[in-house]
Amino acid sequence: QVQLVESGGDLVQPGGSLRLSCAASGFYFSYHIMRWYRQTPGKERELVASLTPDGGRAHYADSVKGRFTASRDNAKGMVFLEMNDLKPDDTGVYYCFVNSFDRDYWGQGTQVTVSS
Repeated sequence: QVQLVESGGDLVQPGGSLRLSCAASGFYFSYHIMRWYRQTPGKERELVASLTPDGGRAHYADSVKGRFTASRDNAKGMVFLEMNDLKPDDTGVYYCFVNSFDRDYWGQGTQVTVSS
């Protein structure tokens, strides 16, 4: 059974940093592209970052390039999102995502709020 559990969301001031984590289980983690999405108020769910199975390449939304960094630990089945210079527009629920055998799996999400 595929499980994705996010953590690390919090209330942070503009310019601050957070590190999100996603614990994955129930599938061959090291064979899969892992993605981070976010759902911001009034907008559609947005792809924030995707990370190749070996962690060697990452792709980012233009809105977060240069501020966010995705990484993974295949030995532990963990994927991370380091977020720096946070802005109010980054506020939202952040989700870990994987597609395995043509099925989509989402975590429950973790809330990030950027506000002074």
